[in-house]
Formats: sequence, structure tokens, C-alpha cells
Amino acid sequence: MINEPIYSVDVIAKDLTAAISRVLRRLRTEANPTELALSQMGVLSRLEQSGPMTTAELARAELMKPQSMGIILGSLEQEELVKRQPHPTDRRQILFVLSEAGEAMRTRHRAMKRDWLVGALERLEPAQLEALVAVIPIIREIGDS
Repeated sequence: MINEPIYSVDVIAKDLTAAISRVLRRLRTEANPTELALSQMGVLSRLEQSGPMTTAELARAELMKPQSMGIILGSLEQEELVKRQPHPTDRRQILFVLSEAGEAMRTRHRAMKRDWLVGALERLEPAQLEALVAVIPIIREIGDS
């Protein structure tokens, strides 16, 4: 009878969280030469993904108070990374969108993250790459659950 290892789900969750957090921190570090705050980068990313949004919509999406989002948007507007545009159906509201400079920053940010990750992957052994490829669908499924 072969003894199969018994894995503690708690230990797996702790180790997976630590590993993913470490990779994410490294990606953020490698791809943020402008040293914007994480919250600012999050807003730029959200606008890139979702398109124009009001302050309240952004605050809800980023799980923060509208007043805090207003401060972030003000700083991004000062850096000319976002701009205002009128709401198409409600003249009382203002939408925020990425400016050309904001779009360019997001493009550079993605490329820097990708370049770092490609470099890190290129240093792995073929068997390690195969193992990584095998777990990607599992990680995706966990993320979608």
C-alpha cells in the first residue's frame, strides 16, 4: 500500500497566498518607475479596463470612500494622467477617463510587467515551466470561484 501525502488545505492556502503576493509585489515594483501609489495605479488600471467612470463608480469599484477617490483623481488629474469629460446622459455628473499620457503609462506599465515576468520564466528549467503551465488553469479556476 502506497502512502499518499495528506496536504493541509490551510497550509496550501497560506503558501499560495504568500507566493502570489510575492509575485504581485515584484510585478508592481518592476513596473512602477513613476512611483505612483498603489491606489493611483489601481484607478488607472480600472479606467483602462472599464472605460469612463464617475468618482462614485470608481470609489465603489475600488472599495473606498468617494472623498478618498476624489483626492486620488485630483492627483492623477494634476499629473495629467486622467481627464474629465461630461456624462452623456446626466449633465450633473463628470466622467473620468485616461488621458493620452495615462494610456501611455498603462501601456509602459504592462510591458514592464510582462518583460520582468518573461525574464523570470526564462530562468526556469523546462520541467518547472511544464509544472507552471499545468497549474495555470487551476489558479484561474480558483480566481473565478
